[in-house]
Amino acid sequence: WPGRWTPRRGTDSMLQMIRCVLSSPRAAARCRRLQGVTSQHAARRIVAPQELRAFSGVADDGEEIVDARTEVDAPPSPPPEAPKRKISQRDTYLEELPVTFSDISRANVAIRTGVKRTPCIKSFFLSELIGANVFLKTEFQQFTGSFKERGARNAILALLREHGEEYMRKNGVIAASAGNHALALAYHGKDLNVPVTVVMPVVAPLAKVDKCKKFGANIIIHGAHIGEAKEHAEELILSSGLEYVNGYDDPPIIAGAGTIGIEIIEDVPCVDVVVVPVGGAGLIAGIGCAVKTLKPDVKVYGVEPYFAASYTAALKAQMPVSTKVTPTLADGLAVPMVGSHAFEVARHYVDECVLCTEKEVSLAILRLIENEKMVVEGGGATGLAALLPGAQLDRHDLKGKNIVVPLCGGNIDTTVLGRVLERGLAADDRMKNFTATVSDRPGGIGRLTTLLGEHGASIKDMYHERAFLQSNIDFVKVKCVVELQGLEHARHVDKILEENGYDPVWDGD
Repeated sequence: WPGRWTPRRGTDSMLQMIRCVLSSPRAAARCRRLQGVTSQHAARRIVAPQELRAFSGVADDGEEIVDARTEVDAPPSPPPEAPKRKISQRDTYLEELPVTFSDISRANVAIRTGVKRTPCIKSFFLSELIGANVFLKTEFQQFTGSFKERGARNAILALLREHGEEYMRKNGVIAASAGNHALALAYHGKDLNVPVTVVMPVVAPLAKVDKCKKFGANIIIHGAHIGEAKEHAEELILSSGLEYVNGYDDPPIIAGAGTIGIEIIEDVPCVDVVVVPVGGAGLIAGIGCAVKTLKPDVKVYGVEPYFAASYTAALKAQMPVSTKVTPTLADGLAVPMVGSHAFEVARHYVDECVLCTEKEVSLAILRLIENEKMVVEGGGATGLAALLPGAQLDRHDLKGKNIVVPLCGGNIDTTVLGRVLERGLAADDRMKNFTATVSDRPGGIGRLTTLLGEHGASIKDMYHERAFLQSNIDFVKVKCVVELQGLEHARHVDKILEENGYDPVWDGD
């Protein structure tokens, strides 16, 4: 402000400067406004910073003024509440099922220190073969070789909580099983200091009987099949006070199996489809409940063998029914009637159940050994069997999807494994047999074997028949079992044999 102030020394100089500044019309308007605000709030308390808001006004000369220290008269309003999800009638009904996601979550916490968290491994070779992203949940890597450990441990822990340690360690538990459930219960019973009694039928593999004994279980051999073994176990309950643990239908067993579903969603969050083997339906009930709760848009498919289609029969009857079961490679799934609890849970979460053949099961075991170096039992490989080319889940709508397949068991006898591998090779057209008529003169068979060798066919077995051949006495019928490289190689060998006059008849033609 030129001409209004001449500098002087000392305090007088400073006061004069202030007076000159305040003499400006704009500054005077500000001063009057601020003086009004100060007098208005002089008697009020000091305002906390979070309670301040901007005060705006207009000076006499029309300029807007803002004071950031004006007190807020009203307390801040609370944030709006998030809209509550409407509870549907279906939600209420699912919470009343024998097993809920809450049960599975509690089981997941209870057993995590006692069972192995198995990985979900993406298979490059199987993904190429099937035309989708295939992830293998390797449950056969559990200590006793199957997923049954999850349910067995959870069931024992539940009984300990219900009856107390003193009662359970005095009386113990009992089960009827010929395989994986017996092993799992015996192992975790020993780990938790709970006595275990297992009733096994006479057809139970000796290797599994010996393993159960090594875990300290009391083994009772009784009955021609698992049904008779179960009846005997129920008789022992009345006389001994043992607690019976059903291998696929007790709610704690189902909840323990359902922990696999939680791990699937955690390890493969992009999963689109889960394909689960079905026997007594406990495994698919637990996995289906967990997966559908955490990710409702995931499709859950069940797979069971043609020779033990108890879940399919239950779906048709709308209730568990007794079904005829014949021997199958998937012996762990050969259950004549699904569990009532398991069926009640499974039918609300499973989208579809399909069947697989013995050929597809043997081929699945072969594919896992050759491509993944994994030895899996027939029941454990059933889920993969349904996805192979030509099987029931070889569908256009599953191509390119992210598919998880639990390989739920690996306890296969060595002798059975050898037979299964041969069946797998035959199903893959890599082992075939044919009959042909050759000269019974010296060198007749030699010329046939030489021809086969020249075209890459390896002779595995050969025998010849003279007595029942209705033709020239100078000829003999030979049956050859040959190892080939596949279907195209088999067609080539057949063509060569025909061109050389052998007229082969292939088994299955």
